Amino acid sequence: MSDFDELTVPETAPAADDGGNRRYVSAAVSTQAPDDGESVQLGLYAERSYLEYAMSVVKSRALPQAEDGQKPVQRRLLYAMHEMGLTATSKPVKSARIIGDVLGKFHPHGDQSAYDALVRIAQDFSLRYPLVDGHGNFGSRDGDGAAAYRYTEARLSPIAELLLSELDAGTTDFIPNYDGAFDEPVLLPARLPMLLLNGASGIAVGMATEIPPHNLGEVADAAIALIRQPGLDTAALLEYIQGPDLPGGGQIISSKKDIVAAYENGRGSLKTRARWEKEELARGQWQIVVTELPHGTSSQKVLEEIEELTNPKIKKGKKTLTQEQDQTKKLLLSSLDRVRDESGKDQPVRLVFEPKSSRQNADELMTLLLAHTSLETNLSINIVAIGRDGRPGQKSLRDLIAEWISFRFDTVRRRTEHRLGKVDDRIHILEGRMVVFLNIDEVIRIIRESDDPKAALIARFNLSDRQAEDILEIRLRQLARLEGIRIEQELADLRKEKDELEHLLGNAGAMQKLVIKEIEADRKKYADPRRTLIEQAEKAVIEVSVVDEPTTLILSEKGWIRSRQGHGIDLASQSFKDGDQLLAAIECRTVDNVALIGSDGRVYTIQAAVVPGGRGDGVPVTTLVDLAAKSRIVQLFTAGNDEWLVIANSAGYGFACQFDNLLSRQKAGKSFISVDEGETILRLATFVPRETSLVACLSKAGKLHLFPYGEFKQLAGGGRGVITMALDDKDELAGITVCDGETLRLTGAGRGGKVTELILDANGMAPYVGKRARKGKPIALKLPGF
Repeated sequence: MSDFDELTVPETAPAADDGGNRRYVSAAVSTQAPDDGESVQLGLYAERSYLEYAMSVVKSRALPQAEDGQKPVQRRLLYAMHEMGLTATSKPVKSARIIGDVLGKFHPHGDQSAYDALVRIAQDFSLRYPLVDGHGNFGSRDGDGAAAYRYTEARLSPIAELLLSELDAGTTDFIPNYDGAFDEPVLLPARLPMLLLNGASGIAVGMATEIPPHNLGEVADAAIALIRQPGLDTAALLEYIQGPDLPGGGQIISSKKDIVAAYENGRGSLKTRARWEKEELARGQWQIVVTELPHGTSSQKVLEEIEELTNPKIKKGKKTLTQEQDQTKKLLLSSLDRVRDESGKDQPVRLVFEPKSSRQNADELMTLLLAHTSLETNLSINIVAIGRDGRPGQKSLRDLIAEWISFRFDTVRRRTEHRLGKVDDRIHILEGRMVVFLNIDEVIRIIRESDDPKAALIARFNLSDRQAEDILEIRLRQLARLEGIRIEQELADLRKEKDELEHLLGNAGAMQKLVIKEIEADRKKYADPRRTLIEQAEKAVIEVSVVDEPTTLILSEKGWIRSRQGHGIDLASQSFKDGDQLLAAIECRTVDNVALIGSDGRVYTIQAAVVPGGRGDGVPVTTLVDLAAKSRIVQLFTAGNDEWLVIANSAGYGFACQFDNLLSRQKAGKSFISVDEGETILRLATFVPRETSLVACLSKAGKLHLFPYGEFKQLAGGGRGVITMALDDKDELAGITVCDGETLRLTGAGRGGKVTELILDANGMAPYVGKRARKGKPIALKLPGF
């Protein structure tokens, strides 16, 4: 990278002779040394710098390594504790000592961030297999923070040996720390796939990771299976790994198909829920007790949600509670009498729910709680990690296990080679010592008489420099006859071990057996029963039964909506608030979905049954939907889900879609019809597509144009559509429909302003038929209301 970045900046004041125009001068931003005069474009420099920053976040902070499953700060914490001798059997020390050692030697960042990392790997509710044994207050699942590091103590947990036991056996590379004063490991020699065992969570630049924890025994079995059968895919490995095994237990209710898809793609979402039981009490009473919560959910969070549901606050911009808030409040208060948290030291989770009446159904009460609180929630899976090639990427379950297996074989090979080197060195030394015992008198004579005994010994007995140096450093008591016997025995053992090590390095089958044997040994030592139940179940949904009966919905111009039972209502007899009047009314049934069309083209969906009835003026439509600012409802519409609609605006653009395409589950609706400023949405119309269908367009100027339906456009996702009819200046499209090509009924005003109808048959329509987007021809009919 060059040393200067050029950019142009304006002077603070224009020159006197430039006529008031601002002059520009060249400036430079120094990035390195200011003496070689090289420069680089600022945009290029910013791009490079941001890329370096992004990669630093990705590789040095946020994402774990696939090999050992650790982020840099976690790896440095574990290594520092290993160097301090804080094993599982040693006395714990103050966390402040650990953090100071980590910051001073390996991790020159904030002390709080390093302590937060230490706290997390010590929490048994965050990690399935905690790597640190924390003493003192290390936080709680309810969100309570840990005590300051001057109050807590820590040491390594027994399972941390899976990461650290082979660290001094030549299994990993070491690199200088930030100032070159110490060395730190690039990776820890993980004996099992720790990334799957404890999972990981992190947000980088442009990517994130969310890997749930898994059961050690299951992961070990899957790794052994893949070693023996490298061709296994993710689905086959999931015969060994049932799915996530969360620290707090709970239940995963997603189907086997969803679980397989999430692990094959490396991302997905699984449904989790709390586990509960019904406790029988005296006199026929009962209560529900929740003993396990979904991962990331706390008792405090559930209590806060219930408080919010039973004592809701008015939303910003609203004057009263929404109908949904009011209904949920009434439903909960009618079913739930009280809730209390009895969690404690002996039972980490114990949430008690008491019903209003013992005659209630426990399953129905629990369904209500699951549907409205975090007792049922989603578990995200996003398997992103830094692979063996040093690149971050999305990985499947098989990818992750395969990369660890490759790493494990390399680790065992390096460990074996390191041990072989030690054995060869020791054999070399012992062979030199044997010379002493076989030629003890001559060796002593040479040492006593020679000016340079080392060179003399090398020349006389053909020794190496290292052997001669070792002989000269031997103590006299090591020349005893018994010592010679010990050397012979040690030499025999070492030569046997050397043969075994060389066989191991030269035989792939022997290496595979050793790796599998070690995995099985670790499995036997550390495996424990699964905590999370995986059992498919339906998502909890509250179904409110609605009586199917006829109803009429009435909407006023000022946005008040009401319902009246039955059809054939006399709309003229309906009263409205002062200054308000009827805008629209539709006849439907209480079970129907109704689309509310906003003036900005957003479409909102309500069920007819939720519109209040009675004798009043109704409720503001904003209590049923979250209406966009500066928008108003201009139409009510309902139809069968598979019925076809024609939608158009006054500018002449239109398209076809099915009624189901308009519907949305969001109270804020969805943007569906593109409308520019000054344009209006025409009244929606249903039709049945036929081969002979014609799209009929009528303008305000009284021009009619028809074109074949095949030239029209279908847009399931909404939009602006295509031009249907060419319009003259100041003319607008007044109406649009799709006819069967045999009959077209037009309604307007005839002579004297009387409402009249004009019915055209196929012959009558023929003069008006043409290509789409052509101008129409005048008809003898004046349109009312335009």
